[in-house]
This record gives sequence, C-alpha cells and structure tokens, in this order.
Amino acid sequence: MRVWGVAGLILAVGLVAGCTSAPGAETPKAPSPGGGTSSVEVKPASLALVPAAGAADVEPGLPVSVAVKDGKVGEVTLTGADGKQVQGKAKEDGSGWESAEPLGYGKSYTVNATATGTDGKPQTATSTFTTAKAARQMTVSINATDGETVGVGMPLIFTFGGKVPDKALAEKALKVTAEPATEGAFKWFGDQTVIWRPKEYWKSGTKVTVDAAVYGRHLGNGTYGKEDRTSHITIGDKLIAEADGSTFQMKVSVNDAEVKTVPISMGKPGHNTPLGTYTVMSEHNGYTMDSGTYGVPEDSPGGYRTFVQTAVRLSNSGIFYHSAPWSVGQQGKRNVSHGCLNLSPANAKWLMDLTKRGDIVTVTGSGGKPLEPTDGWSVWQLPWDQWKS
Repeated sequence: MRVWGVAGLILAVGLVAGCTSAPGAETPKAPSPGGGTSSVEVKPASLALVPAAGAADVEPGLPVSVAVKDGKVGEVTLTGADGKQVQGKAKEDGSGWESAEPLGYGKSYTVNATATGTDGKPQTATSTFTTAKAARQMTVSINATDGETVGVGMPLIFTFGGKVPDKALAEKALKVTAEPATEGAFKWFGDQTVIWRPKEYWKSGTKVTVDAAVYGRHLGNGTYGKEDRTSHITIGDKLIAEADGSTFQMKVSVNDAEVKTVPISMGKPGHNTPLGTYTVMSEHNGYTMDSGTYGVPEDSPGGYRTFVQTAVRLSNSGIFYHSAPWSVGQQGKRNVSHGCLNLSPANAKWLMDLTKRGDIVTVTGSGGKPLEPTDGWSVWQLPWDQWKS
C-alpha cells in the first residue's frame, strides 16, 4: 500500500526574542479593538501541509490540504510541473484549505501556503511531492441511475471492472449518504461486486446519494480507480406484492394499504418457484422467455422459447412475473409454470405500470427451495446479522 506521508510538513516560526521575560510572566495578549487586551494568546501561525515535502506515490484521488493553527490561512497555490494551477478552497473559519480537483498520475506538484498568526505576522510553508503511476486502472459501475425513483427494497450495487486486489481499500472509496440518515452496511459477493443495503426497508421519500469516488484511489497491487461515478436517487412508494402458491393469489399493497389481489399461477411440481423475498430488477415490454437460460435447450423435453408482451425480472436465474395468456384458465386454480409467476395480460400490464426497480415481491406456499441470496438482487434473504458478518 502506498503511503502519503501522513505526518505532513509542519512549520512553526517562534517569536524573535528581543528580551527575556521575568520568571512567572504571562504570555502577551493581543490588543483588543477597545484598547485593552483580548483573551487570544499572541502566537505565530503553524502550518501543516499534506502530502509532506518529498512524499512519493501519492494517491491522485485524495485531496491536498493545508491546516493552520493559531492563525488564519492566506493565499494557497497548488501547481503542477507544467505550470497549471489546481483549484482549491479555503475553509470558512480560516483554519485551512483543501484542493477541489483530482491530480494526475505520475505528476509532480508544489503547494505554497501562507498564513497570518495571532501575532499578526505572516508565515509560509512549501511542499513538493509526486503522485503514483498506475500499473492498472479499473472502472466501477452503479446499478442506481441518476435521478431515478426506486422501491424500498433497492440495494446499491457497485461492480468493478475486474478482481479487486484490496477490498478494504476499495470500500473506503465508496459512500452512501441518505436523508434522513439510514443505517446500512456493505457486503462483498465475490471479488468484483460489493453491495450496500439498509438494515430495514428504505423509508419512502428518502433522498440517497451514491458515490463511487474511485478515481486516483489505490485499490491494491498498483491498481487504481479510473473514474468516479455518482447517482442521486429517491425512494418512492412502498410497494409489496405477496404471491402465495397455496392460494394461487397475489396481494399488492402500496404504503401498507391493499390495492388489489390478482390470480396467479406459479411453478408446477418439479419447477417449484423458489421461496423468499425478491427485488424487482428490470421491466420489459416484449421479452422472449427461453428455457436455455437455465440449462434446458428449447428442443429438449420441457424446453421452450416463448415471446411475452409484459415481463419483469425478479432473479438472475430466470424468475419473472409476466403475462401468460396461455395459462389464464389455470391462474387462481393451480400452478403450471416453469417457475415464473404467470398473470393475465391485463393484470401483468397493470402491475408493471405500478412497480419500479427496487420494489419487493415475496413468494410463499410454492413448495420450492429458499431463494439464494446471490440470485439477482435478493439481498433481503440474509438476516441483518449475517449481512454484517
């Protein structure tokens, strides 16, 4: 892991002694506007610069900072070897400065900073450092689309463009901010995907900012992030669709009020629909259902390839709720599908018009095995204590 030189560069210039104070004499006080003395001790400014002078392999994605003690920050410049200046901003209270733009890979930079102490005298500090050269740059994607309104079960999925060498370092570059504040945690699934989910379903109306600030951040073994990703989403109405394979009905509620119950048909014996909590992943107007996606060729016994007008994906393994005009006579009476939730064309369209990504669909009474937590966005299959472990 590359190191910044965390201690920074500290410059403290003492007062020039013109005479010696008698034993027990108090520290001089700064004159007050009224002519007396204020409670502020007269001290020279002390500046701390990060990265420190001579630091190498600095992460280009981390900010350059100036911290001031016993004074106020003045002019600060951060300049590359090519003479181009990097923009930054002083803190409102004058206690420091921080860069506002990312740095380049394998570049040299110099920061010059000034500050005025409570003694009224200016001080200066300088640091020249070099940034790291990336052996490899890696992308990251987010499943949340900027500006999207999603359901209360929406997981936030970060998918890297390759195996992440150091997951702890990668996780430090990812951030989820919610208003109101929402408890949640990350969990890795394999070497490329990490998911953040709240402890409980999101509260409707929550505003969420998803930041993958990976550019210039070290991910281990010389691998660095290629570019940042950010999405702002809103949590919409709480929609829960409860499908019961024993009654062949699906009850749909919005904000805990039942809206409608529709007849359905689930997976027949041998193709029982997995039990558990699904999350809506995607919606399709026109979709070809293909048994080959779960290993059964179209031309083999039990194989099929069927076009449907309305289809909503609930898992990676091929579980959808979809329009099924061929099974309308069995819907509400018995389970005849290959695992999907069959609805009439009218009911399927009505439900798809109502649902959105992140909405919850639960399956009970199907006689199937439990849904795998890694099958699609089925993050709610894991209890919270297991999610955090």
